[in-house]
Amino acid sequence: MRPLKATFVRYAAAAGLVALSTVAAELLFRLTESPRLSMAFLGGVLVAAYLLGSGPAYFAAGLAFLVYNFYLVEPRFTFSFESEDALTLAVFLAVAMLTGNLTGRVRDQAARAEARARTTDALFRATREFSALSEESVIREMLARHLAAAARGVAFVRDGLALVGGSPDVAADAGLLRAAAALDAEPGDASWTTPSGAWSLRTLRTAGQSLGVVGWRGGPEHPLSRDEQTLLEILADAGAAALARARLTAAKAEAEARARTEDLRNALLSSVSHDLRTPLAAILASASSLEQFGEDFAPSVRRDLAATIQEEAERLDAFVANLLNMTRVEAGALSVHPIPFSAAEVVARTVERRARTLGRQARVSAPADLTEALGDAGLFEQALGNVVENAMRHTPPDTAVEVQAWAADGDVIVEVADAGRGVAPDDLPRIFDKFFRGADGAGRPGTGLGLSITRGLMEGMGGGVTARNRAAPHHGLAVTFRLPAAP
Repeated sequence: MRPLKATFVRYAAAAGLVALSTVAAELLFRLTESPRLSMAFLGGVLVAAYLLGSGPAYFAAGLAFLVYNFYLVEPRFTFSFESEDALTLAVFLAVAMLTGNLTGRVRDQAARAEARARTTDALFRATREFSALSEESVIREMLARHLAAAARGVAFVRDGLALVGGSPDVAADAGLLRAAAALDAEPGDASWTTPSGAWSLRTLRTAGQSLGVVGWRGGPEHPLSRDEQTLLEILADAGAAALARARLTAAKAEAEARARTEDLRNALLSSVSHDLRTPLAAILASASSLEQFGEDFAPSVRRDLAATIQEEAERLDAFVANLLNMTRVEAGALSVHPIPFSAAEVVARTVERRARTLGRQARVSAPADLTEALGDAGLFEQALGNVVENAMRHTPPDTAVEVQAWAADGDVIVEVADAGRGVAPDDLPRIFDKFFRGADGAGRPGTGLGLSITRGLMEGMGGGVTARNRAAPHHGLAVTFRLPAAP
């Protein structure tokens, strides 16, 4: 009914324009007493064509022809005319039809161009916004808003029992919701229009995957045109593609998380088999030797066995601390209360302990009056210990690990440099990633977590850690720690 009403209004408006033209022609006739006033009617036809389109323009041209003949052609107030006026009337009708047609076509083309521009703009804005979203719930809300705007009415998106958008009457319309549920159960793409023609429903599917149902209706005074229906269907397809992409991204992230969990499980199992069992075996062997043969051992042997127990226990303690710190960093539960501490003392203590445990050499250059650092001394010792131990394992036995500390630009800087083979340039950006182990570390026991934990600890204290290959004539890797200096 609404399209018929709108059509009636347009043709009534065309008749009104002809009536106004008649009034104008009558006034001009009284002033000039000339019957040649066809331009007044042509103006009305042109206005009707420009404002109302081709159909009302043809109607206005025919009506203007009749009125012109009735009011202005002798004998007036009749539809009869003299034979010499036949050509004038024929030309008037032809010109009125032609000008109305041309103006109406221009108007219709302009309207179509404007509609295409609106369609392009709506699609551009929708696809741009969809591309920036990754959560399905947010995409559904955005899709409902774009559909409602394009329909200039109401739209909703239904996924299972969840209803997004719409209006209170939609949620209360049990028949509409049942129709949406039945449509969603269809095996392929499906659409449905309510018997009244008010609502249009369409499934959201991509590659056979059901993503829900969308529905829309135009406003009370805005029946949807075919072009608008096409735009709404394209928007629905764009929303379905965005939902499929978000679901695929979520599935990929879940798969990657499972893979990381599996990597962690395997790495921890490897650690249990080596990093825990090896020191435990040494502790058990030393302790059992002391228990069984302690009285027969020389004092120096007993001291060596006791030292072995202590060193392996410290190694176990460091490994367990690393695992705990890894858990805290991953969970975002690393709580740091920065206080000033002596970085020089931490450096000296950490390097001395690792050198004694691993039987390696180290040269430390850390002035006693070095500016205090701001952070957590215990966490910094663990982070530094990971790097120092790594450097000592990679440097040749006859060379020393070099550790330097200094203050610069409001920071306390500590650098650990080994004389090993360094790291391949392509691997440098990844050496602080979890489970990463360089080509020369593939055969070494361990988890590949130490440097990742180090970075997490340093960043948790407001500092940082970087790595670079040493410049010639030196060779090896240099790892630089940076912490803010205490005020």
